[in-house]
Amino acid sequence: MVSIEDLRKINLLHNLTDKMLEKIPPILELKQFNERDMVFQEGDKADHFYMLKKGKMLLEVEVSKDIIISLGSIKTGYSFGWSALLPGQSHTNYALCTEPCEVLSITGEKFLKFLDQDHEMGYLIMQEVAGILKNRLDRRTGQFIKVMSKHPDIQKFLEE
Repeated sequence: MVSIEDLRKINLLHNLTDKMLEKIPPILELKQFNERDMVFQEGDKADHFYMLKKGKMLLEVEVSKDIIISLGSIKTGYSFGWSALLPGQSHTNYALCTEPCEVLSITGEKFLKFLDQDHEMGYLIMQEVAGILKNRLDRRTGQFIKVMSKHPDIQKFLEE
C-alpha cells in the first residue's frame, strides 16, 4: 500500500495538497526489484512512468559491447521513465537497480488521463515535470560541452 507520507517524499509531488495526494494511491502499483534487476531496457516500449519510493538505480546506455555510459543515478524520491508521458516512445537507455528498490509505477496513458481530470493538479505536476526536464537538459548540455571541449580536433581551435 502507498501512503500519503510515501507520496510526500516524491519530489515530483512535493507541491501538491493533501487532498490531491489522497487521489493518487489507487492509481499506482508498487513494484519490488532486487539488486541488479532491470526496470526497463533500451528499446523497450516506454509505457510506464516510475517514482522511486526506496533504493537507488542507474540510468545507463550501452554504446558498444565494451562501453557503457552512465547517464545518472536515481535516488529515493526521484522519478524516471519520462518517455512514457509521450505516447509511442521507446526507452533510449536502461534502468538498473544498484540495491533493492521499491518503485511506484503507473502507465503513462493512465497518468496523463488522471492529470487531465484535475487541471489544477495536472498543472502543478506538469510544472514540476518541466523544471526537472530543464535541469536534466542543462546538466547534459554542460556534460556535452565539457566532453567536446576536450576533443582533440576542437582543442586545435581552442589553442589558436
